[in-house]
Amino acid sequence: MAHAELDCDLLIVGSGAAGLAAAVTAAWHGQKVILVEKDAVFGGATAWSGGWMWVPRNPLARRAGIVEDIEQPRRYLRHCLGEHFNAELVDAFLQACPQMVGFFEQHSRLQFADGNAIPDMRGEAPGAATGGHQVIAAPYDAREVGALLPRLRKTMPETSFLGMPIMAGADLAAFLSMTRSARAALHVTKRFSAHLWHLARYGRAMHLVNGVALVARLAKSAEDLGVQLLESAPATGLLRDNGRVCGAVVQRDGAEQRIRARRGVLLAAGGFAHDIERRRQLFPRTPTGHEHLALPPRACNGDGLRLGEAAGAALNTTLKSPVAWAPVSRVPYAGGRVGHFPHIIDRGKPGVIAVLRSGRRFVNEAEGYYDYVAAMLEAVPQGEEVCSWLICDHRFIRRYGLGIARPAPVPLWSVLRSGYLKRGHSVEALARACGIDPQGLVQTLAEYNRHAAQGADPAFGRGSTPFNRRSGDASHEGPNPCVAPIERGPFYAVKVEPGSFATFAGLKTNGQAQVLDAQDQPIPGLYAAGSDMASVMGGHYPSGGINLGPAMTFGYIAARHAAGVEEYETTLD
Repeated sequence: MAHAELDCDLLIVGSGAAGLAAAVTAAWHGQKVILVEKDAVFGGATAWSGGWMWVPRNPLARRAGIVEDIEQPRRYLRHCLGEHFNAELVDAFLQACPQMVGFFEQHSRLQFADGNAIPDMRGEAPGAATGGHQVIAAPYDAREVGALLPRLRKTMPETSFLGMPIMAGADLAAFLSMTRSARAALHVTKRFSAHLWHLARYGRAMHLVNGVALVARLAKSAEDLGVQLLESAPATGLLRDNGRVCGAVVQRDGAEQRIRARRGVLLAAGGFAHDIERRRQLFPRTPTGHEHLALPPRACNGDGLRLGEAAGAALNTTLKSPVAWAPVSRVPYAGGRVGHFPHIIDRGKPGVIAVLRSGRRFVNEAEGYYDYVAAMLEAVPQGEEVCSWLICDHRFIRRYGLGIARPAPVPLWSVLRSGYLKRGHSVEALARACGIDPQGLVQTLAEYNRHAAQGADPAFGRGSTPFNRRSGDASHEGPNPCVAPIERGPFYAVKVEPGSFATFAGLKTNGQAQVLDAQDQPIPGLYAAGSDMASVMGGHYPSGGINLGPAMTFGYIAARHAAGVEEYETTLD
């Protein structure tokens, strides 16, 4: 038996950053909002993310004295995106993103911490900034969320420690230096003691940071504003009236429910990271569609794209890359489950290199995660499995860890026993354990170490940009925070494969986040944001946070357009 029909002004499909940002924005502007989520918990891929947002000229940067004209980030993107630069989308994003941050600061529970010290990835490009382009949700006490908390996705197991998320910045730095700093050890002791108490008292982490903090702050804001949040409610079709999208059909408790939406529907269902057939068609070096370690939850499998296509939407698949690449390692668990670990932090630290099966390096390891995978795809010969290995010595792994292998004092026996971490008492033994050419690895390490002793990397220029150096270790004793010899056995390795944070290919939209048809005309009443919208970055990755920054911003833009709010209250130009 079908459920009674519901009605609203704006219906949102998906509960990641884009969907929740739109829900809060529309509700604050007086709209009746319903948000439906396919999964049993809210948060989507955002909850498993680092939570950083790339938002040039944001209010936090301006308050810190970092003031730039809009032309600076525009020039940077024009250079980085090249032929994929879409002036309408880029300008819409750059105009609205500082307003978006200001709106949430003033009108919601979402407060931010700055990333003013984080440089853009392409430090050599015109317009590149050495800081002031990034923000992240401020830590949040989960007790503030109240009864909504069990309905929110927990942090990704592989990027937490016993379920405790660790915030990028000072918090993470303390965990990496706890054996070398009394202050860091005290910080870690307090954090971990509080976490153990929270586990005993509440059964989960209560100090929320990164993506889970962003989701919790947005979801609570939506609830405060009267948004109706429906989980376990996948949308199966869009409703149309004389060519206008006016709602959707969702499944709830095994029955259909029609939801009418007077102002339209926003598709923000998380892209197609787990749509195997579309992966097979669009991803390079993926002949079966399974040769890929996607980080988003399984529910991000292309629902939004299929809904849009059924309503006549056009896809943009001609981007630089269809996917936001990330280097990922497989984490085996007891019982056969396999987790995915994204290698974001470890690659830039001094004393680790990446090699192919030949034993040869192929990339500046301290560059961005997207660049690492792009280089791997290009370097691995056709017909071979696309993979690489991160190689380090005992000093490195005890100081920084490697993948899910944690630094001292956490023991290594469990990851060695599972086979995740390979060990050899000599370089040749490690190579044989990994299936790497031993002579090639010996020669590569000899060449690397000869220059690394002086802090140099003439082969790949590691440590030559502000972004590289930020990824390194400022406390490292040596001229280059990204370079140190690899010479103190035993030696260790982790296998790394292509993976992704999100997909870039998606529904074509205009600057108001309206979905376009094959004639580039807006489909009335249909919007897209987040990974359902083709990336404003054209499939490039110019800086960290270029998934969530635009997701939040175009969710905000779509909600304002649907609510009939055309002009911004203030301008920064």
